[in-house]
Amino acid sequence: MKPLCSGELIHLLSEKGRHYAVMLKAGDRFHYSGEWLEHDSLIGQEEGRWVRLSGGSRLLALRPTLSEYLMKMPRGAQILYPKDIASIVIKADIFPGARVLEAGIGSGALTLALLRAIGEKGQLFSYEVREDFGAQALKNIHRYLGDAPQLTIRHQDVSAGIIERELDRVVLDLPEPWRVVDPVLEALRAGGVLLTFLPTVPQVEKLVAALQGAGSFEFIETTENLERPWQIEGRSVRPQLRMVAHSGFLTVARRVSRAAEGVGEDGNPRVRTEEQRDEDRTE
Repeated sequence: MKPLCSGELIHLLSEKGRHYAVMLKAGDRFHYSGEWLEHDSLIGQEEGRWVRLSGGSRLLALRPTLSEYLMKMPRGAQILYPKDIASIVIKADIFPGARVLEAGIGSGALTLALLRAIGEKGQLFSYEVREDFGAQALKNIHRYLGDAPQLTIRHQDVSAGIIERELDRVVLDLPEPWRVVDPVLEALRAGGVLLTFLPTVPQVEKLVAALQGAGSFEFIETTENLERPWQIEGRSVRPQLRMVAHSGFLTVARRVSRAAEGVGEDGNPRVRTEEQRDEDRTE
């Protein structure tokens, strides 16, 4: 097992389960409720061990999971919850080596999950109009993953056009994704997946109407995730009093080739030859 090292991000967990993010640095101290802990006492040690502070309190040293990191990292914008990010990665079918576009980078929470899913050979193109959001997201990404050469951030409005072509997947976290339907049609390959995250029903209605009107999206489906933790302590088994309920709707659609139905990509009917019509009649 790789030991903890200087320059590495860890979480210190109290016995009540509270997380404290710490960037290890030789010679530094972590201060907690009037007590302190030398970073040097952690560097070179394995994670998953309890450590004693100067006053006798105990903290558990662990490398944070991605979900834990997302909930504690600095934010420039509201992040997506891990429950939604997990569903996005599966429902959008993000795979190793995929060419993916996301719009609305926010604080980089979804970006981190997408980067891990596409792997070293994939490509991720992130469109974000606000440079301050992009800068904070990049800091969060580097803090957890280090360098991310697969990532390209474009500070421009995705509704004005998409530079990339033959994308495998498009993921939108925007307030008006219906304005991006035409650019997505040009950039997303046939068979590709479009996924959007929206918080309200009126937004979803407007998006679905735009997708249906475009004529090149099929299998349009909208879902939401409700996460309810349970308390299990001996014979006391019940739902916890608080839960992460509605946060947004996920709408997924598949890009299809209109040429398959006798319609060209320009929207005009394709003229079939006499030989093709004869083949149709004999099938």
